[in-house]
Amino acid sequence: MQKTSPEIAELKRRIEENLKRKMKTPNDFIFLAGAIWNQSHLTISPTTLKRLWGYIDGADETRNSTLDILSRFLGYDNWDDFVKKTGMESNSDEVLSPHIKAKDLQVGDRVKVSWMPNRRCTFRYLGEEQFIVEEAENSKLKVGNTFYCSLFILGEPLYLTGLVQGKNPPVDFVVGNRDGLCELLPSATSCIHRGQH
Repeated sequence: MQKTSPEIAELKRRIEENLKRKMKTPNDFIFLAGAIWNQSHLTISPTTLKRLWGYIDGADETRNSTLDILSRFLGYDNWDDFVKKTGMESNSDEVLSPHIKAKDLQVGDRVKVSWMPNRRCTFRYLGEEQFIVEEAENSKLKVGNTFYCSLFILGEPLYLTGLVQGKNPPVDFVVGNRDGLCELLPSATSCIHRGQH
C-alpha cells in the first residue's frame, strides 16, 4: 500500500487522535512503539513508524503487516477490517478534515497551500495526479518542479511522490511534516471537501 494513500492518512490521523499527540519528534515515535507493545505485545520499530509518517526517507510502500499492527492498536482485527469499517474502501470522503482530491480536479486547476513557518506554494494540475509548482515562497520546492499527489488534507502533512527537481532523480518529499498544511485553497473551478461528520 502506498504510504501516501488516503486510507493510510486516515489511519495516522486516528492514531494521533487516540494518543492525543502529533508524531513530530523522535520521542513521539518511541512513545507510539511503546504504547503498541504495552497494548498488544506486538513489536514495531520507531524507525518503521518514522518512515510511515514521512519523518525520515523510506520506501513508498508500507507492508501490510505494519498496517495490521497499527489497525489492531486502534481496535480493528487487521488492516482490511480498518479499511472496511471506516468506509475508506469505497469512499475516501470519510476523511473528516477539509481536503482536495486530485481526481476531482480539472487539468489547469490550481491548489494553493501554506505551512509553517511561512512557506507558500501554488500547484497547477497536469492530470493523472501530477502537478507542477507555479509559485513557491520560502520553500525547498521550486517553480517548475513536478510531482504526484492524490490528496491534500488541511492540518495534515502533504506527501509528494516522484518529485522532480531539475536533473535530479525523482524523490518522495513531505511538506509541512511538523504541523501539516495550515492553508488549503482551491482555484475557482475546483472544490474543497469539508468531510462528513
